[in-house]
Amino acid sequence: MVKKNKGLPEESDLVLCNVTKIYPHCVFANLDEYENKQGMIHISEISPGRIRNIQDYVKIGKKIICKVLSINQERGHIDLSLRRVSEGQKREKAEEIKRQQKAEKIIEFVADKLKTDKQEFYDVVESKVLTEYDTLHDAFEDFIVDDTVLKKLKFEPKIYELLAETIRQRIKPPEVSIEGEVRMRSYGPEGVDLIKKILVDGAKTDEVVIIRYKGGGTYSISVTYDNYKDAERIMKTAVDLMEEESNKSKCEFSFQRLEKKQSKKAAA
Repeated sequence: MVKKNKGLPEESDLVLCNVTKIYPHCVFANLDEYENKQGMIHISEISPGRIRNIQDYVKIGKKIICKVLSINQERGHIDLSLRRVSEGQKREKAEEIKRQQKAEKIIEFVADKLKTDKQEFYDVVESKVLTEYDTLHDAFEDFIVDDTVLKKLKFEPKIYELLAETIRQRIKPPEVSIEGEVRMRSYGPEGVDLIKKILVDGAKTDEVVIIRYKGGGTYSISVTYDNYKDAERIMKTAVDLMEEESNKSKCEFSFQRLEKKQSKKAAA
């Protein structure tokens, strides 16, 4: 279960809700991420257009992701919207919750091993981690790449060892993706076949090398791997081979490295 936050959310926040009551013109839902907080969704904020039966859109007990429209601080009233949340926002929020739950399960497992109170242990770990990171999962994910992440937080040796072992078992490295752009041109009678062969040979250097045609003699080359250093090495091997073969075949060749980007996808 997602850890409960104290206080109130902020306007425009996306929140996970559980539908508790349905009336002809509004819906009430508990905010799963907040202690004892309930919000109201007016029928006009359920879905665009005319709604004949509100129960065609929501059911008691259904989990929904809503946007916070307004908050009455004095009364604690929270107005929510279901229709103003895009599909992309729903997926992003659902992934955020999934990551948080995974981090919480790691904490619970270690607490059981230590035979200590889960909530107290969670608070101890969170108080240390959130001085450096926005979420527990962010820290755990970084630890997979750099094991000094937890060491810097100065946990007791036994806690550190159990946390480290559990994180390594349950979280895989995040994927990183790098991309470049190759331009090739040949004026010979067999130019098309030569370029095709060079590109195929470049892609064969490693299975993670992907080459796609963009148009006008331009091709994208991308590599997705679990760390930048090896991704860069794989990219360089492919590009060097293509450049060498292009020179031998008297093909024009140029390569431009595009900006690095980190994939939001993390292996589950």
